[in-house]
Amino acid sequence: MTKFYRSTKDKKLGGICGGLGEIYNIDSNLLRIIFTTLFVVTGFFPFAIIYAVAWIILPEDVSLNE
Repeated sequence: MTKFYRSTKDKKLGGICGGLGEIYNIDSNLLRIIFTTLFVVTGFFPFAIIYAVAWIILPEDVSLNE
């Protein structure tokens, strides 16, 4: 099973989208567009809280810091 880490290599804010992109081989910019759309559609707060909690809980991927 692949562990989910925040990306240290491909990050704009917290590295959540970069980490998801690395795991599923999806362009992280596409994920950022989806996340931004969800921010607007959900009225900011529900999705913003989920993103902030993920940012706090998930560890950074230290293996990419080479």
